[in-house]
Amino acid sequence: MSIPSNYILGIESSCDDTGASICKDGKIICNIVANQSIHKKYGGVVPELASRAHQQNIIPVVLESLELAGIGLDSLSAIAVTKGPGLMGALMVGTSFSKSLSLALNIPIIEVNHLQGHILSLFIEPPYPRFPFICLLVSGGHTLLVLVKDYFDMEILGRTTDDAAGEAFDKTAKILGLSYPGGIWIDRYAQKGNPKAFQFPEPRVPGLDYSFSGLKTAFLYFIENQVKVNPNFIQENLEDIAASIQYRIVHYLMKNLITASRNYGIREIALAGGVSANSGLRYSLEETAKKENWNTYMPAFQYCTDNAAMISITGYYKFIRGEFADQELVPQARMDF
Repeated sequence: MSIPSNYILGIESSCDDTGASICKDGKIICNIVANQSIHKKYGGVVPELASRAHQQNIIPVVLESLELAGIGLDSLSAIAVTKGPGLMGALMVGTSFSKSLSLALNIPIIEVNHLQGHILSLFIEPPYPRFPFICLLVSGGHTLLVLVKDYFDMEILGRTTDDAAGEAFDKTAKILGLSYPGGIWIDRYAQKGNPKAFQFPEPRVPGLDYSFSGLKTAFLYFIENQVKVNPNFIQENLEDIAASIQYRIVHYLMKNLITASRNYGIREIALAGGVSANSGLRYSLEETAKKENWNTYMPAFQYCTDNAAMISITGYYKFIRGEFADQELVPQARMDF
């Protein structure tokens, strides 16, 4: 007698990407993401516009995921959805849709912590990290050092006290006149620049915490002062500026990661989150691994930024544990593990 397959539909709507994914018995079958280009003209995500776009996109991405998986709604075993953290209006679209669909199909609904989803994206494709491991989770809204003892046993070792690393990349890009999202452009220009061309101060925060607000301010003042002397300073030095600020951010991130690894005696090290797609950070991790004798893990690029595959894989691990939510599920804009 064959054992029926478990299909988990994952729904992600925490910010400005609407995602749907199908996970079959712990394997990702498809991963669909609808992006929202409307935010580029504003230089950042506009929450109300994001919510409206989610309403338009959520049914099409779910239908496309089902079609690519070759199944119908009646094949679903459960629905996993991002509970938070994120933009409240955006989260409400995803959770409301998921609760309604689970009720109509009479199948369980599973709440997923967006941050845990990023970390468990490391289990979408092998090689998988071995427990315990330390994960540097870096995105536009979060910067965390996490000790991962098991799938759902995680301890935050350090976090940003103000802005996130991803926000620092985007804001410095905006200062340089680059389009949103700016982190991608900083990375591209940095690959052709000299990382030691300009010196930016390294923030100093006790312990394993981070802070990026002071670095952003120092960068702003530096650019303003240089432009006063030479109005063409940015255009003439864009690649070197990008390489120098990227070097400072990456070096700062890695410094605390190295300290955490040594303090806890853990050499299983991982990256996750949108900024883990940054080429400078990935290269720095690989080079540091050689010196520190680390085993390192990074998600494939499509699983770095917000996506539903990380929600469905997390939902799968909760499904086999029988950890279900109910119709009282309420999204949370801010939440820890």
